[in-house]
Amino acid sequence: MLKIMATAGIGLLTTCSALAQNSINPLRDSLARATEQLSYHPDSIDLRLRKASWNVQLEQWQYALSEYDAVLRMHPRNVAALYYRAFVNERLHRYNFARLDYENLLEVIPGNFEARLGLALLNQKDRHFTEALDGINTLVAAHPDSALAWAARGGIENEQGMLDLAEYDYSKALDLDPDNADYLLSRADIRIRLKQPDKARADLDAIVRLGTPKLALKEWYDQCK
Repeated sequence: MLKIMATAGIGLLTTCSALAQNSINPLRDSLARATEQLSYHPDSIDLRLRKASWNVQLEQWQYALSEYDAVLRMHPRNVAALYYRAFVNERLHRYNFARLDYENLLEVIPGNFEARLGLALLNQKDRHFTEALDGINTLVAAHPDSALAWAARGGIENEQGMLDLAEYDYSKALDLDPDNADYLLSRADIRIRLKQPDKARADLDAIVRLGTPKLALKEWYDQCK
């Protein structure tokens, strides 16, 4: 099942498109098998969730939404279906429906990290800025040892123009996960805008030491001159 990655400024480094292309045919084969099995067992929640996972990975959002709808008609409190339907609704720009799914999931599992994170990031995307900050502040307070929580808050602060706070939060995330290239690049980008070229260059150099070609970071290095 596809894992939702936090956005809001996290993940500036791109993934290899060739790998994505190579995975398409196996995914389609898996989807075809799941669809065939489901035709014989239409009431199987497990099969519907499995098929929906392939639909999501192939970015077939409407097909995935139909499967999650079917699961939730049979089992309204199914945690996986609520979580991933929220993600699909978000991708379809159905933000109010996504918010409702996250809220319903939090009724089933109060305090769930992924749901609270997803809801905070959704509120940021939907320009509910106060709710986004309130949600992510609560999450960081509850999970101070989570690098992802600190980085997500840094991303939200970055998008809201709170650059000093964002730089601090990415630094906290990197204290917990020092080799995360995405966090390093996000902090470098912020440090460039804060007119801290030496610190930004140090972050870029750290990314290069982790294996990213220096040429791939030329846009950021050029801004450190």
